[in-house]
Amino acid sequence: MNILIDGYNINYKITGDGEQTVVILQGWGTGLEVYDSVAACINGSYRVIQFDFPGFGASDEPREPWDVSAYADFFCRFMETLRVEKATLIGHSYGGRVIIKLANREDLPFAIDKIVLIDSAGVLPKKTFAQKMKVKRYKVLKKFLNMKVIHGMFPELIDDWKSRQGSEDYRNATPMMRQCLVKAVNEDLTDLLPGIRQETLLIWGDLDTATPIADAKLMEQKIPNAGLAVIQGTGHFCFAEQPVIFRNIMRSYFKVGA
Repeated sequence: MNILIDGYNINYKITGDGEQTVVILQGWGTGLEVYDSVAACINGSYRVIQFDFPGFGASDEPREPWDVSAYADFFCRFMETLRVEKATLIGHSYGGRVIIKLANREDLPFAIDKIVLIDSAGVLPKKTFAQKMKVKRYKVLKKFLNMKVIHGMFPELIDDWKSRQGSEDYRNATPMMRQCLVKAVNEDLTDLLPGIRQETLLIWGDLDTATPIADAKLMEQKIPNAGLAVIQGTGHFCFAEQPVIFRNIMRSYFKVGA
């Protein structure tokens, strides 16, 4: 289904018809269908809403670079448009960033019941000396290669080098979404974690390299009412790598079939 919000065509779907609503906020660069298995864990008892953020999946891109707060603003309008007054929020990776922002707002147009963060982003990793030097070298080299004379001599070689820089998410993103990604990854939300007052379940893969297990432990420590469930042998998409274990955790937490 599609809905128009602030001039943006937004892709979404709803499954289940329970009295309580759960909304899934997706990870960076994914489509809503990636979370069908997450929704299937609970949509026999809950009404579950999945959607694509602007610039994700089948939804329109933002017309200007959005930071996490702008995506939180959009989500508020999305909830108002669908007339959702109260919901449990599930966030994977980037979606977790948005939830952390939302949970710290006092003027939300809806109430957050509970929160589930799956391999959530939001903690800015500390760069090692080697990483800092690598970034410094990259900036110097980029400035040099962007000189008109130099680029004019080796345009194809330089463009190929540029295309191979940055993370996979960055390389796969459009120019507009690259700017959004840079705004997100450079913002540390650690100081906002104590402001999350809702009961929060953290579900994490112990082999996650994108948002390492150390981030989960920090969140468990900082969020006042948080609990951590670790799925052994999984990475950033723990729900897809060990679906049965993930399903059991979700059904237990949401008291499905109890």
